[in-house]
Amino acid sequence: MTRTGTPVGGGDRARRGTDGPAAAPTPATPTPPAATPAASATAGVAAVRALADALAAEHAAIFAYGAIGAMLAGEQAEAAASAELGHRARRDALVLRLAELGAPIPPPEPTYLLPVEVTDADGARRLAVLVYERAAAVWRAALAVTSGTDRELALDSLISCAVWATRWRAAGGMAPTTVPFPGRPA
Repeated sequence: MTRTGTPVGGGDRARRGTDGPAAAPTPATPTPPAATPAASATAGVAAVRALADALAAEHAAIFAYGAIGAMLAGEQAEAAASAELGHRARRDALVLRLAELGAPIPPPEPTYLLPVEVTDADGARRLAVLVYERAAAVWRAALAVTSGTDRELALDSLISCAVWATRWRAAGGMAPTTVPFPGRPA
């Protein structure tokens, strides 16, 4: 069941043809310089962009869970429904936050290109892992440019992606079940 459209899980970066963050975060300095208005505005724009990318990734994940849930049964179907609710909650939080910031709210694409063929439970689990790996990359990128509650959301979401990817790898008998740095490009 491959569909055409935007690749699942990569937000705007997927539409541009890259899968990970545009640049690696720079190391923090012990005493950062005082923020200038221009620097603060740039950081604000970068944070809003990162939140918009995260929203696009959550839209894609919700779409993917339509295919994932259709191929699973029993406890795994229940886990998929729970995971989808988590994506919906993050989507809703991001929509509210972007509206609060007065930023444009990217709508979901009409359809997305699934990165794997989903014809059985194994394909569904592989897709779930890919969704979380791609969403983790977007949330990891958001950590570098957000602060306060936005950074807490990014960190909580990155952790959730890592946990769910591990669950789906374990359910599918994939090895290794964990990765050392979730969201980091391979």
